[in-house]
Amino acid sequence: MDIFTSIIDVLKSVLGDAAYFPVVLIGTGLFFTIYLKVPQIRFFGQATRILRGKYAKNDAPGDTSHFQALTTALSGTVGTGNIAGVAFAIFLGGPAALFWMWITAFFGMTTKFVEVTLSHKYRVQTSDGTMAGGPMYYMERKLNMKWLAVMFAIATIVSSFGSGNMPQINSIASAVEQTFHIAPWITGVVLSVILSLVIIGGIKRIAHVAEAIVPTMAVIYVVGAFIVIFTHYENIIPSFVSIFSDIFTGSAAVGGFLGATMAVALQKGVERGLFSNEAGQGSAAIAHASAKGKEPASEGMVSLLEPFIDTIIICTITGLAILSSGVWKEKHQNTFDQADMTFIAGQYTDKNPDDVKLLSAFVNKLDSEVKAFDGKLVIKDGKPVNQDFTLLNAKSVAEDVTYSKNGEPFSGELLIVSGKPDKSSEVSIRGDSLIHSAPLTALAFGKGLGSYGPYVVTFCLLLFAFSTAIAWSYYGDRATIYLFGEKAVLPYRILYVAGFLAASMADTKFIWEIAAVTVALMTLPNLLGIILLRKDMKNTVDEYWEHFNKNQSD
Repeated sequence: MDIFTSIIDVLKSVLGDAAYFPVVLIGTGLFFTIYLKVPQIRFFGQATRILRGKYAKNDAPGDTSHFQALTTALSGTVGTGNIAGVAFAIFLGGPAALFWMWITAFFGMTTKFVEVTLSHKYRVQTSDGTMAGGPMYYMERKLNMKWLAVMFAIATIVSSFGSGNMPQINSIASAVEQTFHIAPWITGVVLSVILSLVIIGGIKRIAHVAEAIVPTMAVIYVVGAFIVIFTHYENIIPSFVSIFSDIFTGSAAVGGFLGATMAVALQKGVERGLFSNEAGQGSAAIAHASAKGKEPASEGMVSLLEPFIDTIIICTITGLAILSSGVWKEKHQNTFDQADMTFIAGQYTDKNPDDVKLLSAFVNKLDSEVKAFDGKLVIKDGKPVNQDFTLLNAKSVAEDVTYSKNGEPFSGELLIVSGKPDKSSEVSIRGDSLIHSAPLTALAFGKGLGSYGPYVVTFCLLLFAFSTAIAWSYYGDRATIYLFGEKAVLPYRILYVAGFLAASMADTKFIWEIAAVTVALMTLPNLLGIILLRKDMKNTVDEYWEHFNKNQSD
């Protein structure tokens, strides 16, 4: 596992964590926004009319309606990114991360419009009569770049696990365990059975399930979040102020939060924004390729609504609930994950401004005299005897820490290597620290809904994340068909369900690290493809309006 972790870290530094990635992603959206004359604003009204079926034609080829395609794609995007991802971005980058999520979404509306239009235009019909489309088809059929299409399809299959599968069940299992005290493996087994029953029915069953789940879960979640926000109405304006005031400076240390640089806020905001709405990744284009329609640009217009609904509306509501409730900067009792813990040499406190500066530099990976601790801790009755160290957990100074094993206070020696406790010791460490991901959002909801808050978040997270896993299974099996033919779909689905079950018991932070890499592996080839087809895209849009205006005048 250590070797695998090292590989993931290297890939992250080259792909998802690289300084160029946010620039390439936002830059592509900016280019098409200018090139196509701000379609996310000009075509917004037309998109809503198409979605309502105003121009629908019964004889149009396809498997699903515009609304079903949109809800299927939204089921793939409205997931842990909206609940756990926003919380994770704020935890790492502070309030300003939310601003960069908005920027990603605004320009992502155009990127989504482009990739969906092209995917719908170059889709094909399979032997079973269903549609198959996505970036791999326009890469091969129009660009004659089979190698790029193969690269994208492989990345889609990998990403279906690292983005649409594993983070979803991992967040569900974590939230269910914390809220209902149900073991992760039980949650994994039950939902794996349900998942297999849904995805075996293909796109039509997936679309019907998504059509029912997405609107329901969105309403429940939004209503709950608004209760939290307006319960703390006096913090709404200060929350917006903190978002905008920290854009170019980074977030200062406050409460248990040790601060974040502008670079971290930008990177995590873009990363979480992309993970949430998937604009530029090319995934939703696979779902929209199944929609009934003769004009590819019409489906592209419907798709530009996705980042607006997903990120600008739902993610913003989540962010405001977290910021206005104040839980993001407060320490809470929790059991520490191995990936979140770092033992450092010497004693530090977040009550001392000088210590805060040093710790802030350390957690933000800047130059700092703070060093990781190496050695053995002597623990007696759950408390350390030697105190020449400080434990950081979730980028905060841990307090009231206890050590236990098999439910009993631990006594003995605990080996620390490069700041990390020895896993083989099986010692559980618990205390007060910042928290992140879904548990942070659950705490925010608890501030407004009381004891019901965590239950609402857990229920919504289950629906959000499970629907995402369903949609991504379809993306993966379309990529599988492209690479290996229809005979490979069943083995893929079996492997998909197995991965879903296994991830329910994996380390939370490590799952998010995998997701960051797999997202980049799809996004970069897709962005290259749509840039190369910019003229084709412009001609397709012009042809749509020419046909539309002609039909309206007839």
